[in-house]
Amino acid sequence: MPDGVLSAPVLISGAAVTTCLLAVAIRRLDFDRIPQAAVLSAAFFIASLVSVPVGPSSVHLILNGLMGLILGWAAVPAILVALLMQAVFFGYGGLLVLGVNTLNIALPALLCAGLLGPALRRSSGRASLAWGAASGALGVVLTGTLVSLSLGLSSSDYLPAAKVVLATYAPLMVAEAAVTGFTLAFLLKVAPELITLQE
Repeated sequence: MPDGVLSAPVLISGAAVTTCLLAVAIRRLDFDRIPQAAVLSAAFFIASLVSVPVGPSSVHLILNGLMGLILGWAAVPAILVALLMQAVFFGYGGLLVLGVNTLNIALPALLCAGLLGPALRRSSGRASLAWGAASGALGVVLTGTLVSLSLGLSSSDYLPAAKVVLATYAPLMVAEAAVTGFTLAFLLKVAPELITLQE
């Protein structure tokens, strides 16, 4: 979401909640997960630079369901770093909306890990593919909802745009479900220890 779109209360609230999430994430940071966080942060950074036009808007892979299940709380700083790099190097998003953008992507990552992580770790074969796909789709749905809420709470003038934004996330949900499902099913076969345990 670019600078200059959201209202001050939404910007301040988003920054405050993101700061709280980041404080918890840093306290719970598992230093053994830093290499994985760096790799997934880089993957998120690259994937989000490739936008696909959908109607009047455009979408890109978010990978927050995948990041949440693999990194747990480490997903919060990983997402923040990637968004900060995009804002600084490419002007994508912006520094003013960094808190809101991080919240809109990181909170769904944590929810996916907490809600679907336990079922994924107990599954195998097609079931793990299904749980991974569900996590990818849920991450997109939650992010789309939060982005729409951010717009709608900023001004009633943005309500039509918020509905359009939410609709553009539908095809992304399918793509994200496929990418996350196959990636997690593969990881559970070759390196199940990468799927973090949420406490």
